[in-house]
Amino acid sequence: MAEYKLLGISGSLRKQSYNTVLLHEAARLFDPAEFTLADLRLPLYDQDLEEAEGIPTAVQQLSDQIAAADAVVIAGPEYNKSVTGVLKNALDWVSRTGNPWADKPVALASATAGRAGGERMQFALRLCMMPFRPRLLQGPEVLVGQAADQFDAQGRLTNQINHDALAELMTALKAEIARAA
Repeated sequence: MAEYKLLGISGSLRKQSYNTVLLHEAARLFDPAEFTLADLRLPLYDQDLEEAEGIPTAVQQLSDQIAAADAVVIAGPEYNKSVTGVLKNALDWVSRTGNPWADKPVALASATAGRAGGERMQFALRLCMMPFRPRLLQGPEVLVGQAADQFDAQGRLTNQINHDALAELMTALKAEIARAA
């Protein structure tokens, strides 16, 4: 089987982010893949900044990573019933570089401290992604609630339902890549 390029985008900047851990678990289950974790430490989008200095190097790097990836997995927590500011900011910046998302297979997942697991975040993110026209997988939904209790010391999902849903999502993502080839 060919090794794919898989890009992970975490909507959380926290060092011990459950969503970053979830992305690494997704990459493990997706295997084989060359996995890259995107860096969303970007300046706030500001059209004056863009006009004065152009697209920041970090933004162009992210756009290039999206374009080069065979597929993208986005995982993020739910902040105030929506996507995080850092994730929305990244989407806004990348939209200024063209559209590396067009026809790109994309899977969503979320891990949250609450029991709902990020369901509203995923709904809001789907709306944010619509203008870019990716091939956004419709499921299975991976909604890891009470995330502090869902991973072992090695970052593996301990809840079988979450594990199986993530494994199925990664299998579906591979199938979506192959379908487009």
